[in-house]
Amino acid sequence: MTTALSPLRDAAFLSATAPEGIAPRFRFEAALDKPRDEVATAALVATAHGVYEAKIDGVAVTESVLNPGWTSYEWRLAYQDYDVTDVVARGAGPLRLELLLGNGWYRGRLGFAGANANYGDEISVAAALEVTYRDGSSQRIVTSNAWTAEESDITRNSLYNGQTIDANLRVGGTSLEVREVDIDRATLIPQTSPPIVRNEVLSPVEISTSPSGRTIVDFGQNLVGWVRFSVRGEPGDSIRIRHAEVLEDGELGMRPLRGAEATDEFILSGELDSFEPTFTFHGFRYIDVDGWPGELGPNSLEAVVVHSEMERTGHFTCSEPLVNQLVHNSVWGQKGNFLSVPTDCPQRDERLGWTGDLAAYAASANFQFDTSDFLDGWLRDLLEETRHTEDKVVPLIVPEVLKYAHFPDGFSLPWHRATAVWGDAAVWVPQALWWSYGDAARLADYYPAIVMHLDSIEPDVSDTGLWDGGNQLGDWLDPDAPPEDPAAAKADASVVATACLYRSASFAAEAADVLGKRDDAERWRAVASRTRKAFVEHYVDSRGVVRSDCATVYALAITFGVLEGQLRELAGNRLADLVRESGYRVTTGFAGTPYVTWALSETGHLQDAYRLLLERESPSWMYPVTMGATTIWERWDSMLPDGTINSGEMTSFNHYALGAVVDWVYQVVGGIRPASPGYASVRIQPQPGPGIDWAETTYRTANGPVSCAWRVTDGELRVEIALPDDVPAEVILPDGSRFAVTGGAHEFVGAAEASMTA
Repeated sequence: MTTALSPLRDAAFLSATAPEGIAPRFRFEAALDKPRDEVATAALVATAHGVYEAKIDGVAVTESVLNPGWTSYEWRLAYQDYDVTDVVARGAGPLRLELLLGNGWYRGRLGFAGANANYGDEISVAAALEVTYRDGSSQRIVTSNAWTAEESDITRNSLYNGQTIDANLRVGGTSLEVREVDIDRATLIPQTSPPIVRNEVLSPVEISTSPSGRTIVDFGQNLVGWVRFSVRGEPGDSIRIRHAEVLEDGELGMRPLRGAEATDEFILSGELDSFEPTFTFHGFRYIDVDGWPGELGPNSLEAVVVHSEMERTGHFTCSEPLVNQLVHNSVWGQKGNFLSVPTDCPQRDERLGWTGDLAAYAASANFQFDTSDFLDGWLRDLLEETRHTEDKVVPLIVPEVLKYAHFPDGFSLPWHRATAVWGDAAVWVPQALWWSYGDAARLADYYPAIVMHLDSIEPDVSDTGLWDGGNQLGDWLDPDAPPEDPAAAKADASVVATACLYRSASFAAEAADVLGKRDDAERWRAVASRTRKAFVEHYVDSRGVVRSDCATVYALAITFGVLEGQLRELAGNRLADLVRESGYRVTTGFAGTPYVTWALSETGHLQDAYRLLLERESPSWMYPVTMGATTIWERWDSMLPDGTINSGEMTSFNHYALGAVVDWVYQVVGGIRPASPGYASVRIQPQPGPGIDWAETTYRTANGPVSCAWRVTDGELRVEIALPDDVPAEVILPDGSRFAVTGGAHEFVGAAEASMTA
C-alpha cells in the first residue's frame, strides 16, 4: 500500500506534554453530516507509537488489547481497522471520540542490565473514522490539532513495572498541551498478525497468609496477564498488588524478576470502583495484596489471561500423568510467550524476541496452535532487522530494540556476527512453517532472509570448511554449566555451529527448489556438501566419536543428517551410552535439547529416549513437573529440591525453549507426522515405549483433523486413526508392517515389539 492511499494519510499523530507515567486521553466531539440512522457503514483505523485504546461514545471499539502490538517500528508500524458501524449508527447527536495512549513497547525502557531501551522519547497516536451514509456520501474524521488532551486515571504505566490507576481522576483530568508529531508514514502497514486478546479468566484456588503476614493469592497456574476486580473502600486508600511466578519460604519470589517491579496500584474513590490494568502485563501465578478493604475472598478478584489470538490445533494425552502435565506446561508456556512477538520469558526485565528460543521451539509451537499468521509477522520483522544491519546479520533478538540500549561500560553482546541457532531462526522457523502449512508464497517471502543469513556466515567459515569463527552462544544453559556462566557448555561451539550450517544450507536448497531457483539450489547443496565433508573430516573419528563427545554434538549430527551410514550408527550408539551413563538425566542445553530424543529413536534407541523423557531426577523434563511446575522452566533446576530458587541471574519459570521435546512426543509417541508440506499427506507412525501404555493425539490440518490413538494390551498394539477425506497416509507399525490408506477411519493390530519392555 502506498503512503498516498493510506487510511491514515491525513490523520495527525498526536502527542501530549505529560510526565512519562501518565497515559494521556485525547478527545474530540464530531458532528455528523447526517442523522445517525442514515449511517450505512463506519470504520475506524488507528495506530500508535505506544499502545492505545479507542472508544466511541464511551464504548470500546475492540476487545483486543495493547494495540498496535510490537513490531520493528522503524520499518513496520501496523494499523488496525475496526468495523464500528453499530456504535456510530446508534443514538443521536455528535460522536464522542476518545483515544487513550500508553507507553507500551515504544517507550517501554526495555531490556536487562540497565538497558532502558526506547524507540523514542515521545509516544503518539493517530486515527481516522470513515463514515458512509445510505445515499452513498461519506464523511471523514481524523486526529488533528483540534483534538484536546487531558490526564487520565492512569498515572503510571510500564510493561515491566506495572500500572497505577487513580479512580479519583476519572472525571475531568488536568488539561494537556496537544502536539502533532512527524513520523515516517512509509512505515504504516495493515495489521496481518493476530491481535492480543483476553483469552480466559482464572479464579483463585487458595488465599493464605505468608509468614510475614502478607495476603497471598494463588491462581493455580503460571499465566500472563493481569488481575481485575471491583471494590468499594475509603476515598484515597490504595490497593497494591505484586506479582510473582513462585513462592520462596512462603513469600513471593521476586528476585527472578530482576529490575521489573511487577506491581500494580489502585487508588479508591469511595464509590464502587472497577479496575483492570490493561497497559501492562505480568507473568505470575501468585500475587500478594496489600490494602484490600474488608475480607479478600475467592470471588473478590480474577486473573485475566492475555496472549495473541491463536487457535489450538494439537492435543495429546497418554497414560502417564507427568507427560500430560509436561504437554500442559508447554502449551501454557507458548500462551504466555506468544504475546505480539515470540518472547523468551514474560515476567522479568527482558521479554524479548530471542531468535534462538524460537529456532528451538517453532515445530512444537506449530503443532500446539495455528501460528501461521503470528510467526509470519515476526519473520517479516526479522527480514527488516537483518536487512538494515551493517553486515546483514540476523540479530539475536527480533524486534531488535537493544540497539537503543544504554548498557553499562564493559557489557556487550555479539550483535554483529552470525550466531548459530539464534541466526538460524531465519531458516529453521520458515522450515517449520513450510512443513506445517505448505505455503510456498510465504516461503518465497522468507527466502531473502535465509540467503542473508547464509551469506553472513561465510566470513566466519575457515579454509577448512568449518564454521569455527565469529561469536557463538553454543549449547546455552547446559545443565553442567555454572549458574553464573550459562555459555560454559560441554559441546564445542564450533561443532554446534558447523552442524547448524549444514542443516540451514540443506533447507535453503530445498526452499530454492520449491521456489524454482535452480542456481541457488545448486549453490546451497554445494555449501551443505562442503560442510558435511569438513565436519566428518575434522570432528569425527573412525569410531564415530564426535569432538567434545557429549550428547548435544551427537544429537545435532544425527538429527540434522550430517552423519550417514556406519558413522551415524556408531554415533547413535555413543549417544545412547552417554545417556545411560548420565542415569538418563538431561545433559543438553538450548542447542541439543530439542533433538536428543529424536537422535536416540532414529538410531534404534527408542527405549533410551523414553527413559530420558520419563526420568524424574534433576536435570530432567519431569523434575519441574514433580516440583509443581505449570509452565516450562528456563533452567532444569530453576527451583531447587529444597524449594529455594536457583541462584542464577537468569531463572525464569516460564521459558518454553527446553519444552521443545514435545515435538518428539507428538510425532514419535503420538504418531502424527507430515509426509509432505502442509500435511497434504500424512505419516502415522506411533512408536510405543516403556512407561506409556496408551496415547491419543489429534492435529487439525488445513484439510481437517488427523487423529491417532494407540493402546498396548498383553503385548498387542491396537492403533485407531482418522483422516480427512481424500488425505492419503502411510501407516507404519512397530513391527515394520506398512499400510497405505486414504481418508476415513481405520484400525490396525500388531505386535507391540520389544521396545515396550524396559
